[in-house]
Amino acid sequence: MLGEIGFYLSSPTNRDKVLGLLGEHIYLAVLPLLIGLAVALPLGAMAQRSRLLRSGALQTASVFYTVPSLALFVVMPGILGTSITSPANVVVSLAVYTTALLGRPVVDALDAVPGHVVAAATAMGYQPTRRFVAVDLPLAVPVLAAGVRVASVSNISLVSVGALIGIGGLGELFTEGFELRYPAPIVIGILLTLVLALAVDLLLVGLRRLATPWARAGVGS
Repeated sequence: MLGEIGFYLSSPTNRDKVLGLLGEHIYLAVLPLLIGLAVALPLGAMAQRSRLLRSGALQTASVFYTVPSLALFVVMPGILGTSITSPANVVVSLAVYTTALLGRPVVDALDAVPGHVVAAATAMGYQPTRRFVAVDLPLAVPVLAAGVRVASVSNISLVSVGALIGIGGLGELFTEGFELRYPAPIVIGILLTLVLALAVDLLLVGLRRLATPWARAGVGS
């Protein structure tokens, strides 16, 4: 198998293709993660303050996350008015999944902020928005980071499904291997997907530690 992988990568054309697909995979996985996090944070903050909104938001998020990814990829062009092979379909679909997946972690993370700290910040004159950015969110990072790590791995995995509609980053190596009955590109795709997931996870761990200097001396991730 190593010989077949080496032979496949010995071609400059194949190497360039693999690097291009890897770059596409990173883009299609990371951009939705950032968009989903940006949307989930304010929604989670609102849900955390209202019991009724919390119940509705979490139930809605659960429903969205049960929709098969391939079905959402196929339906999205009709909603966005894009072509079936537009990367926007994958980006928006995975952003929806990320928002749904991060709904509960955001609420749980904000619930974990000590009440006396919130009360002290309010007594010092912090308005809700300023308190959320300067107090609540930094203290919620340790709990929230776990949810973001799960969402990142989920996105990296789901991007490959997009190969079935012609947009899938490393997933295109899977379809190529199956069509040619040649295992080398499949193995390369699997290995690079695993390495990418590990690299992004380690990056997120590092960012969490930078964002929580008070916790660096504590237990590791």
